[in-house]
This record gives sequence, structure tokens and C-alpha cells, in this order.
Amino acid sequence: MAQVKPSVTLLEYTPNPERTIALAAKLCYSDATIANLKEGLDDDNAAKFIARLRSFGHASPFEHANFTFGIEGVSRSLLAQITRHRIASFSVKSQRYVDANKAGTTFNYVIPESIEALGEEYVEKFKKQMDTMHGWYTEWQTLLGGACEKSNEDARFVLPNAAETKMIVTMNARELFNFFKLRCCNRAQWEIREVAWKMLELVLEVAPAVFADCGAACVSGACSEGKMTCGKMLEVRAKQKQLLEKAKKQ
Repeated sequence: MAQVKPSVTLLEYTPNPERTIALAAKLCYSDATIANLKEGLDDDNAAKFIARLRSFGHASPFEHANFTFGIEGVSRSLLAQITRHRIASFSVKSQRYVDANKAGTTFNYVIPESIEALGEEYVEKFKKQMDTMHGWYTEWQTLLGGACEKSNEDARFVLPNAAETKMIVTMNARELFNFFKLRCCNRAQWEIREVAWKMLELVLEVAPAVFADCGAACVSGACSEGKMTCGKMLEVRAKQKQLLEKAKKQ
């Protein structure tokens, strides 16, 4: 058992996502053949056309670009949140088929930032509680017939939300716009917010024109949280701008 931290990797994405989106959009406004439209498209005019698309809210062409992420070191609590984004595909490490006692697949866990902030004494207390729950899991495995699918599926009921999970997630660009708007916000829960910012950084590197004004709602407009605003709009915008400038330099 060990503490883990969120890790995000961009595994795959639609080749030339900016050109793909621009081509799909241009087709809507032209009687030219697809071959001719494609031939006249380069990175520069694709980026300019995408900026126009975003400005007048033509969102459907962005659904043609998909991005697949590998996410590790996150909790089952995060899993419950991210799967609320239903226009996405998920493959998740199973607590039924994966034995939490086997070497290499032990019951790792995430420690909340608020508990870490209390100091080492409380971190150790949290770790001992995780050890206790792991003991419960092992005991129920044994009582239910040993380490196998049938015992794991019910022994897992005593595992906490802190238990680590891993997943592969695919979203199209349009869904990512919505995901970043909600989850990059300072009002979002800290773990999914950290994952969302990592995801945004990765897609900016491969499709800066597509995600140039993405992030929390306040990046490109007013705060959407009303009276519950964090009051840090300028800081959020500065963080997003820094990521965008970094991506453009690469």
C-alpha cells in the first residue's frame, strides 16, 4: 500500500485535429468537393477558421476531434465525478477482477490535500486507517472463499473512496470544452480540478487553436458561480494564458 498522486497522459488523438475540425466546418458552407477543400487547407488558415467558429458558437465540427487520456493515481471519488460527463468513453480498473492484494496491484490510496495540510501526524493517522481497511478487505476475501473474482466483488465493499483507480478516458473536443469549463474552476473539487488542468495542458500542446480560450468559465467570460465565486478570475486567466503561451512555443 502506498500514497499516490494524479498522473495524466495523452495517449492518442485525432491526427491533425485542427485541420479535421476546420475541414468539417468548411464543408457546411461550401459546394466544393471534400478533396478540394482539404487541398486548400493548411495549419494557418485552419487555426483562423477555428477562431471564427468559436466566436459564433458553431460547435458541432469540434466533435470530429477525439482525445484519449490515461489517468492514474486518482481516487474512486474522482471516478464518481468524471463519469458524470456522459459524452465520453471510459475503461476503468476493476475492483472485481483485480485483486487488491496481488503484487503490483495493491490497494494504493489518495490522501486529500486538506489532511496533508494538517501535518505529518494526521497523515500517519490517515495511513493507519487505510491499513485497517485493507485488513478488513483481506479478512472478507478469506471468509468469502479466497482471492478470486467471486470473493473480490463483495470484499471490495469495505474499500474507501480514497482507493486508487486507473482509467482510460476519451472525449471529443466539444465535450472537453464543457469539461474544462466546469472542472478547471476553483469551485471544483481539488482532485478533479488538478486532473482537468493537466488534461488542458496536454491538449493545448497538440491543438492550441482549438483550446485557446478553454478553461474555467471565467477564462473567456464572466464567472458562472454567482455569489459563490472564488474571486480569483485574474489568477485563473493568467494560469491558462501561461499554458497557452507555453504550448505555442513548442
